[in-house]
Amino acid sequence: MSDWVAAIRRHFPSLGLQIKGEAAAFFDGPGGTQVPSAVIEAMATYFQEANANTHGAFLTSRRTDEMLQEARSTVAAFLGAAPHEIAFGANMTTLNYALSRALGRLLSPGDTVLITDMDHEANRGPWLALAEKGIRILRAPIDRQRAILHEEAFLRLLEERPRIVAVGWASNAVGSIPDLPRLLQRARDVGAITVVDAVHYAPHYPMDVKAMAVDFLLCSAYKFFGPHVGILYGREEVFRELPTYKLLPQEDAIPYRIETGTLNHEGIWGTQAAIRWIASLAQKEGSLRAQLEASMEAIARHEEELFAVLWKALAQMADITLYGPGPEAPRTPTLGFTHARHSPREVASRLAEKGLFIWDGDFYATTLMAELGLQERGGLCRIGLAPYNTMEEVERLLQAIEDL
Repeated sequence: MSDWVAAIRRHFPSLGLQIKGEAAAFFDGPGGTQVPSAVIEAMATYFQEANANTHGAFLTSRRTDEMLQEARSTVAAFLGAAPHEIAFGANMTTLNYALSRALGRLLSPGDTVLITDMDHEANRGPWLALAEKGIRILRAPIDRQRAILHEEAFLRLLEERPRIVAVGWASNAVGSIPDLPRLLQRARDVGAITVVDAVHYAPHYPMDVKAMAVDFLLCSAYKFFGPHVGILYGREEVFRELPTYKLLPQEDAIPYRIETGTLNHEGIWGTQAAIRWIASLAQKEGSLRAQLEASMEAIARHEEELFAVLWKALAQMADITLYGPGPEAPRTPTLGFTHARHSPREVASRLAEKGLFIWDGDFYATTLMAELGLQERGGLCRIGLAPYNTMEEVERLLQAIEDL
């Protein structure tokens, strides 16, 4: 184990969990990563020192206001945005429903929205619901052979000039990454409002919403070492014109116009702690943004090294079928596979007995599983890598799968 990984692991108290005397190995990161002590302590600090609602005259309320503003600035650095372009919510799904309902008020019967069959249902269901208003929903198909988005079909559907284009940055089931800059540029060329689901991409690679010129982007803090908090970036020029559903006393300015009710203040403070923890990993001087970019690049190098070993070994096992592109293609370190003689649940259960935690099922990528012909077979087994995973854990996992 490298000194870098060993230092990271010391920040995660949950890694001390034992299963029948064996250390637990967490390969379940795509469903939610483990949380470092800095995040736990930040949330406890909020409760101890600033637990109040916003905009009051007293100390704890003023502290809450200050913490929320600092958290927006921290998330803005993570995404390459401005603080007033960052909104918080219960989770990505809830925020995307609020976004789709608001954008739906700009549409008329017969208008079109383009989604993909590759995406998590959280970036499909909210848009499919607009069909109730007479909105036409276009669906870009997948390339079943390679388990990637069929990009040429996506581009052909853009010829119908959709008003909104919603696309995922990475598949949470098989890890594949489309050529998003190309797709977004073509979507802008036809005048579409663009919405990107970055939930699965965010834990693994740096993001720059300004460079991507995306209108809205969503992600979830619990996928990158934080608590359960949803994040919405909205490009100011589009965000400030968004006709959101809101209560009379709710602020009309961005980002507040989409933030309904009292937010999860302690979770938001934990979110900024998670991002600052990420920034500390590269031990780099400079701005928070520069530190984050260096740290995310270090995370990517480590995860890609582990993934290459994992993919190569599984590809040589006769009973294993892999889904998605290999390490040479753009992808996250998330691997989907099936076993010829055991269902995904059987595989996950037998590995769990050895302290090896992987997911099984459809992971809310329900349409993708149906298109791959896997829904009736229990979906996939999913292995996800995080910076706290080690080569020793990967080798232990591979041996356990071979033992099946």
